[in-house]
Amino acid sequence: MPLTEEILGTNADGSKHADYCIYCYKDGAFTGDFTMEEMVEFCSQFVDQYNQDTGQHLSREEYKAVLRQYYPQLKRWQTNADDLPHADSPIKRQLISEINALNIKDMPVIDNLFVLQGSFVNMEYNLNGNQVKLLDDNATYWGTQVEKTGCADRCFGIACDERYILVCEYGKEGADPQIVALVRR
Repeated sequence: MPLTEEILGTNADGSKHADYCIYCYKDGAFTGDFTMEEMVEFCSQFVDQYNQDTGQHLSREEYKAVLRQYYPQLKRWQTNADDLPHADSPIKRQLISEINALNIKDMPVIDNLFVLQGSFVNMEYNLNGNQVKLLDDNATYWGTQVEKTGCADRCFGIACDERYILVCEYGKEGADPQIVALVRR
């Protein structure tokens, strides 16, 4: 991912951080505590976006191999883990607590959130016969995707920020998205 101005991470004072992207580094700390292999597994879910952006046709396993070659070159993975500013953002912990308190049927307990670009998670929903998007493509959100308990072909998607929590359910590749909860914080 090229580190362009719009996706640079942020320091605690809100200034841009030139070494990391917003998905990995926000408010002066990493957004998640991952091993390199966990990061490979997490990022491999975006293989379709990678293929679209590069014109390639890699499988998820082929993409993982690319990531395993590339990641060791990045500053984050060349730095001793004990020397990295780990994320335990108060807003992140609060959002996790609020999401779990919704007690959504068949949604597993959420234990982590990641920074996601709005354009990756902004689905169109059918509301009263109209197709609408609820998120800002240019904003970043705390979010995650988890498999629906007992239903391998359906997932829950979560996107939230300081103002709202959105939980939706959808099928493979985002098919048939439905709003499960939209909560104003």
